[in-house]
Amino acid sequence: MGNIVNRVFDSSGPEGKVRGTPQQIIEKYNQLARDAQLSNDRVAAENFQQHAEHYTRLLSEAQREQDARREQQEQQQQGRDRQRDNRDQRNDQQNQQPEVVNADSQPQPQGQPQPELEQKPKEPSKPVVSDVIDINEGDADSGLVETPEEKPAPRKRTRKKPVAKPVEDTGEEAPQAPAAE
Repeated sequence: MGNIVNRVFDSSGPEGKVRGTPQQIIEKYNQLARDAQLSNDRVAAENFQQHAEHYTRLLSEAQREQDARREQQEQQQQGRDRQRDNRDQRNDQQNQQPEVVNADSQPQPQGQPQPELEQKPKEPSKPVVSDVIDINEGDADSGLVETPEEKPAPRKRTRKKPVAKPVEDTGEEAPQAPAAE
């Protein structure tokens, strides 16, 4: 149907052609109807009012369709925003949880239970897996593709350096470490 609100129409009225957008044509016919009333021509006034009413209906229908289209687009945008927010929230939770669960172990395939950690904890200070909720178990069909930046890199273990043995004071100077450049 096109954009009727901005479309230019040629209207053939009783006094000749009127050209313009529906709003301009409505204003012109209303002006002609007032002029006809002032000159006591009731028939011409009614005719102009009917022409104006036709374009008023045309314009109101086009605006109603535009409003419906705009509302539908807003609902779709809100749906996309909600999905993005939910996805971002899940990603944030996934990025926070693996730091606690996989601090000293290799990353496990997602969606798989981790029975070794649950049955035999290696260190008593490590949290129990049952304390952490795995949100990925039900999301297997989410349609999202895992990318490398989603998985946090496993933390590198720092090893404690052996304690240096105390140097006995024998009167000799201890060898100095080379200065860093």
